[in-house]
Amino acid sequence: MSTIWVVLIAIAALIVGLVIGFFIARKTMMNYLKKNPPINEQMLRTMMMQMGQKPSQKKINQMMKQMNQQMETPNKKKK
Repeated sequence: MSTIWVVLIAIAALIVGLVIGFFIARKTMMNYLKKNPPINEQMLRTMMMQMGQKPSQKKINQMMKQMNQQMETPNKKKK
């Protein structure tokens, strides 16, 4: 009887640990991406030039603003 309780407690502790670990890892990754965005203005300018567009500073600023807004708001479910 006591071995059943030990196994159940171990399984419950494992599940709780996995859930807590997931949320901590998610929070850490979100903070890292906020501090170190994957794309900066120079990379964006290079990409636009490779696509055959002549990037203006206004257009680059607009695109950077859009990307920052997407990073700030978590992915919302679309209805």
